[in-house]
Amino acid sequence: TMELSAIGSWRCGMATSATTRHGGSCCVRFRPCIDIHRGKVKQIVGSTLSDTEQGKKMITNFETERATAEYAAMYRRDGLVGGHVIMLGADDKSKRSALEAVGAFPGGLQLGGGVSTANAEEYLEAGASHVIVTSYVFRDGRVDEERLEELVRSVGKERIVLDLSCRRKEDGKYYVVTDRWQKFTDLELAPEALGWLEGHADEFLVHGVDVEGKKLGVDVDLVNILGKACNIPVTYAGGVNTMEDLEVVKQAGGGKVDVTVGSALDIFGGELPYERVVEWHNLQQAK
Repeated sequence: TMELSAIGSWRCGMATSATTRHGGSCCVRFRPCIDIHRGKVKQIVGSTLSDTEQGKKMITNFETERATAEYAAMYRRDGLVGGHVIMLGADDKSKRSALEAVGAFPGGLQLGGGVSTANAEEYLEAGASHVIVTSYVFRDGRVDEERLEELVRSVGKERIVLDLSCRRKEDGKYYVVTDRWQKFTDLELAPEALGWLEGHADEFLVHGVDVEGKKLGVDVDLVNILGKACNIPVTYAGGVNTMEDLEVVKQAGGGKVDVTVGSALDIFGGELPYERVVEWHNLQQAK
């Protein structure tokens, strides 16, 4: 098992990562995930998920009866801190499964999905290191500054991860999307906006929605933007399919962008060996 002191030292490393990474240090981390839908661990093409369609058009890449806590215990065993647990729906089963996951790895996992000031404290007390927030702080296509400030006052900026998952528009720019990634906001992923948001969060989580869950390869342009514009820890997810893709993220992000792998992993029904990705992660930390 991973000692809490090790988790503490990892957090210290992340706290200083804004400066060390800009100083040229190349220490990319693999951030694991647990996606939960109706209480079960699944890998879903996120852009096909809809509250209104009752799952009719939803594309599921993987589903298992294996408990969320088993995945969390595995990540704990392998020293993989800072992964994310996402509830893809607001049902009681998913919430219960999510709480079991963070309870199995206290301080080691972030929790997202329907997070608001009404439940953030509960999730943190249950063992989540951070809460991941999207739709709550975006309303009518804009950042709701009042809600964001309220959340910061409630739990502290150091416990907040902002999910800035985005899609590319015809103008070639990336804009944050909310509500199961169906709605565009007016927030462009640009240095000025990211700089302001950094004052209200400890980390960013960014899914490249155009490639997420489709094993299409990395959205290199997006990773490049994140590497140049972000001054706090940021994790990219989307399209990672091979060991080479991990290196693509490392290079495109200038060593400053962490990476999540989902449906490509063998633990989620894919062909990429989880153990090899853990070895790659450990190799980065040793450099």
